Amino acid sequence: MLFFEDEARFGYINNLRHCWVPKDYVPVAAKQMIREYIYVFSSVCPQTGELYSLILPACNTYTMQLFLNGLANQYNYYRIILLMDRAGWHTSSKLHVPDNISIWSLPPYSPELNPVELIWRELRKYYFNNQLFEDLDDLEDKLVESLKDFSNDTQALKQLTNFKWLKL
Repeated sequence: MLFFEDEARFGYINNLRHCWVPKDYVPVAAKQMIREYIYVFSSVCPQTGELYSLILPACNTYTMQLFLNGLANQYNYYRIILLMDRAGWHTSSKLHVPDNISIWSLPPYSPELNPVELIWRELRKYYFNNQLFEDLDDLEDKLVESLKDFSNDTQALKQLTNFKWLKL
C-alpha cells in the first residue's frame, strides 16, 4: 500500500475567514491568540481513501516512532511504502522503522506533492475557521470529530488525495 504522511500543528490561534450572515446583520468573530498547540500525524492511502491519524502533544522523533508503530500495527498484513518530507524527526538515526514499512522521501520544498497537505487545508477550512476553544481538550475533541468525519468518507478522501498523475 502506498501512503503519504505529514504532521500539522493545531492551536488556539484561529483563522478569521469570510462567513455568511443574514441580511442587515454584522458578522462577529472573536480572535484568539494563545500559543498552545497539539499535533496531528496523519497518513492517507490515495488508492483506498484510508486515513490513519494520531493526535500527539509534540512533534519529535519519539512521537514519530509512536506514529510509525501504530501505522505498522494497524496495517500489519500489508507492506507499506510511506512517502514523507525530510523533517528532522523523519530522518533521525534514533528512529526505528517497523519491518512492514519502507520510507521514501519526497523532494525538498515540495508540499504540493503530499496529498495530506490537502487534508490539513480542508480540516482548517471546514472545522476550524472562526472557532474559539476553551482549552486544548476542547480543541482535541474538535480534531477527533473532524478526523472521524474524514476517515469515514473514503470516497471523498480518494477524490481529494488521488492526484491525476498518480495512476493508482
